[in-house]
Amino acid sequence: MMKRHCLFCDEIVPITPEGDYDRYIGCACSPAGFYSLLRDSYEPIHSLPHQKKRDMLHLVSAYIRELTDCNESVTLTAKELETIVNSPRIPVSIEDKGNRLLQYLYRHSKSPGESVVIHPLSSSYNLTYSPNLQELVYIMDKLRSEALLNREGTAFQLTEKGWREAEASAGGKKILPCSVLISDEEDMRMNWLQILMPKMEQYGYLPRLLTPKETENSEPYSLELIGESKLVIADLTGQSPEVYFAAGYALGLNIPVIWIIKGSESNRLPVKSKELRPIVWDTIEDLAVMLEQRLSNHEVMLRLP
Repeated sequence: MMKRHCLFCDEIVPITPEGDYDRYIGCACSPAGFYSLLRDSYEPIHSLPHQKKRDMLHLVSAYIRELTDCNESVTLTAKELETIVNSPRIPVSIEDKGNRLLQYLYRHSKSPGESVVIHPLSSSYNLTYSPNLQELVYIMDKLRSEALLNREGTAFQLTEKGWREAEASAGGKKILPCSVLISDEEDMRMNWLQILMPKMEQYGYLPRLLTPKETENSEPYSLELIGESKLVIADLTGQSPEVYFAAGYALGLNIPVIWIIKGSESNRLPVKSKELRPIVWDTIEDLAVMLEQRLSNHEVMLRLP
């Protein structure tokens, strides 16, 4: 089996090719699983300035670990890194980082007091999105002083208080990949990047902006990326055939699709179907409110596999 250096956790790990992607297996980013990286993205990431890599890559490693630990598959490209590290889902404060450790222990135990072994501890600081082991140890000591966990070497147990804290905190439990399908129109692309995508991130989605052609801050439609999504938003404004095709592919995989269209084009839909009832919007502000309502709708969440 081929081996390659993982750019995010610095380990040499087995890889297997999967189409245009390489699957990285069993590294510190996903000790019990794997993630996939677009093969053509390896060199652009490897060539990033040293300071930028130092600021970004440990956060991507933590993102991979958290999602794969929650049984979510992770497929990455170089263009997604900025979106990931700037997402409001990434914890910044020591308190939020500590909550991620509590949630990890909660996921891996059945009751307070049950031991969870973290091994090797030296390469597990991505559990708290920390840049180094020293910060992880500091967070562990802080949680222990707050009577939220107990530690015996590499074995950790949530206290009753820690269990309640982990159970109550929602952050970090769901970070769901989402594909946003739009035409190549630049104004719409910028509206999504600046206004709409941050709204989706607040509801636990990590959106990928897909357009028919590769453009700045977006990437071309990929059936593999769409297949990894837990939700698809398809903007019919501009009547892009690629949007119809990609959204239809998602429906075929039983992935929920939210259809949207600008009001001035709503009468031009070439397809009339009860399954195709898009949200009609006039301004980006209106669309942001309507999407927020739809994303918070319990029925949408229930349909997620």
